[in-house]
Amino acid sequence: MKRRGVTVLIGAILVGLLTWQAMSMRVAYVGLGPGPTVDTLGEVQTKDDKTVELITVDDAKGGETDGQLRLVTVRVHDHLQLAEAISYWLSDDYAVIPRQLQYPDDKSKDEISEEQDKLWKSSQSAAETAALRELGEPVEVTVSAVDSDSKAHGELAVDDVITAVEDHAVTSQLKLKGLLETAYQENKDEPVDVTVQRDDEEVSAQITPETADGEVTVAGIELEAVQDDPYGIEMHAEDLGIGGPSAGMIFALAMVEKASGENLTGGEIVAGTGEIDEEGKVGSIGGVSQKVVGAHEDGATVFLTPSANCQSAAANAPDGLKLIKIDTLDDAISALRDLQNGQEPQTC
Repeated sequence: MKRRGVTVLIGAILVGLLTWQAMSMRVAYVGLGPGPTVDTLGEVQTKDDKTVELITVDDAKGGETDGQLRLVTVRVHDHLQLAEAISYWLSDDYAVIPRQLQYPDDKSKDEISEEQDKLWKSSQSAAETAALRELGEPVEVTVSAVDSDSKAHGELAVDDVITAVEDHAVTSQLKLKGLLETAYQENKDEPVDVTVQRDDEEVSAQITPETADGEVTVAGIELEAVQDDPYGIEMHAEDLGIGGPSAGMIFALAMVEKASGENLTGGEIVAGTGEIDEEGKVGSIGGVSQKVVGAHEDGATVFLTPSANCQSAAANAPDGLKLIKIDTLDDAISALRDLQNGQEPQTC
């Protein structure tokens, strides 16, 4: 072999080795892809190898359900090599983001996991409150304590139920907080009129909103949200290994179906996402482009989509997956009823 040919061969080998080494390098990015889905009307496996229903209600008040209501997730692919990052970046079903966005430098993985677990549990609590409200069980915001040096002392008493602020109905602690924030912005430290239910009597009182740690509150009182649950709703989601708030809406929907016995799915596989608050409002979430793919892979034909996520979901929705636009739990229920009645709900 001529000297020039040897040089070219050696060069090619070196380029190949360097390319292989470069493509094998770890990069400071993570890949976000479709994750597993879970039927919230079905059964789950616990850590001690028991099979239990994810959501249970008292048999006497529940009914038979059909179809599926699947929560959706995003799978995080960490410790990527350059070749993997490039393949994910070229795929429509994946997103590649800087690792620091997923795992900030100032937090350990355990701290991030703990935060996600708190959001997961909080979403279940909000979902139950919203579901019970949908089922006709109101929330009573009750005074559980009043300090003797509080400005509210003499105006509010223990066991008072706050029913209105400036003639606006109080339907949850979240609603009360919003009304107090509005009153404070409009009148600062001025007292505001509230209506309370006290010993079967409607009473007028005044309280003074104040700011503490950046939040508007009424100093010196403690409140408790009281809501009846005649259905005996229980969640068994601790072993799913999922975090974050985005399953709230689908949890609430499953609770309504289980407790009421109404077959909301009509036998279809329905998936959905969205954070929910106590008032039943559905908020946007992350990773919807990957979640619609995961839902379709697990057989879903309908995807309940927060309105703020519609554009992203529509840009990546597989053929055959109908994207239903929702802003509230009531929207989701109405849309599923419309589908069963042959009507077309609002889509993305």
